[in-house]
Amino acid sequence: MRFIFKTRYDQDINLFPHGGAVFWYSLLAVALLAAPLVVAPFYVGELSFLFIWSLAGLSLMVLTGYTGLISIGHAAFLGIGAYVHAFLIRHGVPFIPAILCGGAAAAMAGLVIGIPAIRMRGLYLAIATLAFSAIAEEVFVRWETLTGGSRGAPVPKPQFLGIEIDGEVGFYYLCLAILVLCILGIINLLRAPTGRAWIAIRDSEIAAQSMGVNLAGYKAFAFAVSAFLAGIAGGLFAHKVGYLTPDIFTPILSIQLLMLVMVGGVGSIHGAIFGAIFLVLLPTVIAIVRDYLPAAIGQQPALEPGIYGLILVLVVLLEPLGLNGLWLKIKFFFSQFPMYKSATFKRQKTYMRTERLQ
Repeated sequence: MRFIFKTRYDQDINLFPHGGAVFWYSLLAVALLAAPLVVAPFYVGELSFLFIWSLAGLSLMVLTGYTGLISIGHAAFLGIGAYVHAFLIRHGVPFIPAILCGGAAAAMAGLVIGIPAIRMRGLYLAIATLAFSAIAEEVFVRWETLTGGSRGAPVPKPQFLGIEIDGEVGFYYLCLAILVLCILGIINLLRAPTGRAWIAIRDSEIAAQSMGVNLAGYKAFAFAVSAFLAGIAGGLFAHKVGYLTPDIFTPILSIQLLMLVMVGGVGSIHGAIFGAIFLVLLPTVIAIVRDYLPAAIGQQPALEPGIYGLILVLVVLLEPLGLNGLWLKIKFFFSQFPMYKSATFKRQKTYMRTERLQ
């Protein structure tokens, strides 16, 4: 069992809580760097998808998990970032400026929807973001100069420092590097006054405002940061799929991202990673299980959405903190073993958002 005695205020904002965390994260970094050398190219491509979905989940986690603002329109931000990035790449712009411009365009769109939507909350905000997603999907169809319209548009191979990244391994390392940089950026934002203001708004807007937090400014900034990360993820996604069409960025994709956050664990960066693992692995598991199910069930086209919905309902009812909450309970169980108390792991009634989101 590890007891952390805090003797300085700086310990509350340390990047790692203790030396054990440094060891395990270092081990994870070594494993990720060595993965392309020991796994098949197909699984390297799946890991790249995992990194992209993790970044998309991280973008929604900033808005929903840390600021408490529900969005069902994040597919629009992914689409804006993807189309702007692909357009610039086709016209000879280098990879880094192109993907940053894609993120900036998505951030501007986030401000456009965020500034009028900051007066809303709950269901009304969700409907507003859903309407924005529907409008963006129609714009993707009509703006043929940028998007290619219903025909779609090809996406060239990414080039980094003049070298074309052609192959799963190079793209894998590119996605991993961008994901790590974005995670470190968000962690530092959360340690700063900005992140503390977001969490205060999530817990209680009235209390945050009474402490001098500018609700409108911090909410708009959360929308911009969230949309920027979604635009970066959209640029990587564009290279991964190789061809963009408007029917990719539908409200269904936004709902999948929201489910990623809910299943992974709201209010945690680890939750975005766990949710991405769930979202990437579940279709493969369903495809395998279909072969062993009766034909009347296995051949149903709505089997996958039905399983998604069932899992989401079970998570909300049985484990509101998601996979990350389950992992914390397992870790705490083994840290206390054999001196644990069975009552520790029973669900307790919660009265504050801070108690539900840790």
